[in-house]
Amino acid sequence: MRSLLVVDHRAAAADPQSDQLSKKQTPKYILETYGYHIIRAKDEKMAEQQMSAADAVVIHLPLNEVKGIGQRLLGRKTAPMLWWCSAYAAASSAAFCEDDVPVDGILTPSMSEQELHWALHFASKQCFERQQWANERKQLEGRLEERKWIDMAKGILCKIKNISEAEAYEVLRKQAMNERKRMVDVATSIVKVYQILQESK
Repeated sequence: MRSLLVVDHRAAAADPQSDQLSKKQTPKYILETYGYHIIRAKDEKMAEQQMSAADAVVIHLPLNEVKGIGQRLLGRKTAPMLWWCSAYAAASSAAFCEDDVPVDGILTPSMSEQELHWALHFASKQCFERQQWANERKQLEGRLEERKWIDMAKGILCKIKNISEAEAYEVLRKQAMNERKRMVDVATSIVKVYQILQESK
């Protein structure tokens, strides 16, 4: 992980002491000093455009702003999202510490090169796990949706043909095999045709 997108435009603009903030404490300076390639975004639109070139995102904003911009950036590309916790960002975020923020790790200006490296490493692992969980959740939701259609179709077949659930399941299975379709597709067709017939009565 070498290219980091740093989003810090609002933090600098909103901080009355930003002019006094040492250049050596900015995310851009510290990360470049440690050998990372920095892509700096001056606004959210620029951040979205540059997201594809970044291995990770470092956001230097109060937590209430991190959530919105983080979700939009993650919509563009899945990448580790880290919060730069400067004195300003921390002080501006106290009221939002319980919010659900899409952050995989925290970086601070006082971190050494090795500490920062390990924080980025673990953030990368956290991001990967978060993506796996999201994929598994999507698959489970898909299976539940399929199960719903199959159960509805079985209910309709039981009612119309006066057969048991096991027999209705077997009817669905055989029809799917005969038509070379997935069982859920056959079930969906049965349910939709039945609904149309009921509405036309």
